[in-house]
Amino acid sequence: MKNFIDFHLHLDGSLPYTTVKKLMEVHNFSNLTDSQLKEKLSVSERCADLQEYLTKFDFPLLFLQTKKDLETATFDLLQKLRSQGLVYTEIRFAPQLHTQKDLTQEDAIKACILGLKKFYNWQNNHEDNFYPLHANLILCLMRLPDREKENYLTVKLAAKYAKEHVVGIDLAGPEGPIPNKKFKPFFDDAKEMHIPFTIHAGEAAGPESMQEALDLGTKRIGHGIRCLESEQLVQELINQHITLECCATSNLNTKVFKKIDSYPIKTLLSRKIKATLNCDNMTVSNTNLPKEFKLLETKTNLTNLDEHQLLLNSINAAFASNQEKSRLLHIFNQI
Repeated sequence: MKNFIDFHLHLDGSLPYTTVKKLMEVHNFSNLTDSQLKEKLSVSERCADLQEYLTKFDFPLLFLQTKKDLETATFDLLQKLRSQGLVYTEIRFAPQLHTQKDLTQEDAIKACILGLKKFYNWQNNHEDNFYPLHANLILCLMRLPDREKENYLTVKLAAKYAKEHVVGIDLAGPEGPIPNKKFKPFFDDAKEMHIPFTIHAGEAAGPESMQEALDLGTKRIGHGIRCLESEQLVQELINQHITLECCATSNLNTKVFKKIDSYPIKTLLSRKIKATLNCDNMTVSNTNLPKEFKLLETKTNLTNLDEHQLLLNSINAAFASNQEKSRLLHIFNQI
């Protein structure tokens, strides 16, 4: 399969190494060897859990604190994704994490939009055998203490920039300490403003976190791979047509699974759960989407039919316009 869709992809966790090197030079950051840089940006096989995994975001965030940083990062990432054969992506980031210097949340959003538009201009001038890559942005609320003001502003800005490639919001951050239900006011606001949303759940925390996400009204769940621990939850996912944003290598890194061979993507599909396959964090997890598909083909006997279903699930659940979904279905039918 040559055409891919990734709609669970974090900007800060997916910066190409070349981009980080470029930004380090811009900010006069001391040189690191390739192995030192990899240690800063990517997890090893010894990664203990999600908490350790999340520490890998600290370093790249140092270089995402100016408008030019974010414009460059967005542009470079989209170029990389296009070279991998992606035709649609939703890149997510938390604007509040890019305000450590002089930027406001709105500045951060506008910078990423500028990088996206710059990519479109570049793409229009590069004819080749690739289908065009279309991209949108998802803004993350943070599951952290004392972030009410920042999270509320993120929701408002998602509504403000809904016609500027911002297509939804997400709830990200450490699972467990603060339950999803505590964020109900923000998702109530999102529903009032007709902002689509997805929620991280069912990764470090179990089925109960997914039930809370469903109670908040989400139609997509980030990860959600632990749903199989509850038959009642499985039935609810099926009945409500909930889409799971599965990320195989990332779940292996965070020790949700010990072996990729046991990753239950085929089980989810066989149960008629709307599973999709995504990267989560290309750089943190040392992966990309073609690699994810190839890995599951090898380790779980993922078939062409399975892959078509994963892709169709992604198209149907994307926070994209009907026109864009029609384009993707046309591409899908050519495969």
